[in-house]
Amino acid sequence: MLVDSRILVVEDNEELQGILADFLEVKGAEVDFASNGLLGLNLALKHEFDAIILDVMMPKKDGMQVAKELRDNGITTPILMLTALNGQQDLLAGFESGVDDFVSKPFQFPELEVRLISLIKRYKGNVTRTRLNYGDLSIEEKTHRVTRLGIELDLTPATYQILLMLVKAKGEVVSRDSLIQQLWGEDAPDKDILRSHIYLLRNVLDKPFDYPMLVTVPKFGFKLVAQ
Repeated sequence: MLVDSRILVVEDNEELQGILADFLEVKGAEVDFASNGLLGLNLALKHEFDAIILDVMMPKKDGMQVAKELRDNGITTPILMLTALNGQQDLLAGFESGVDDFVSKPFQFPELEVRLISLIKRYKGNVTRTRLNYGDLSIEEKTHRVTRLGIELDLTPATYQILLMLVKAKGEVVSRDSLIQQLWGEDAPDKDILRSHIYLLRNVLDKPFDYPMLVTVPKFGFKLVAQ
């Protein structure tokens, strides 16, 4: 449900702004708008939102720049990007900038609603006050701060969620289906998107260090190993 959710829509197309406003407000959401990337960035830095709908192609700052600057400033609000770009490299670039999920243009409103609800549920009230440790890793759930051997890891919201599940499993295998369910709920995208997140996680978690912690279990899923 989107009732009582506050959503920021960053979109320069006035017609699409109006259509989105009508749809979201009917669903019970409070909607704020920005007509360019710079204004959207400033609003997201100054105010709290439950989700951000962000177009990729915009004046002053494009969606990728806005997402990256928000994450660099510690803003963890879920970001749903609207885009006509759907190649693998485009998706990777979006995830690296901090985007949580994509909706391809032209989109259907039921899909947009389901993805928004999934993102909001995943992040809302998901903060705890515990520290988790596994091998070289330490996770502060309150702040989402992750370190390996004392070195802070720069994770996207999605790769953080994947790593959190794997750490909580304490070396047990986590299935692909479980990861997809955690990330997207019932509205699961194709498995190529999960593969993209795993690729990004490996680059941050393992590449700079002497041994890999993230292990693929063929035909099933993934696990962490500690030395």
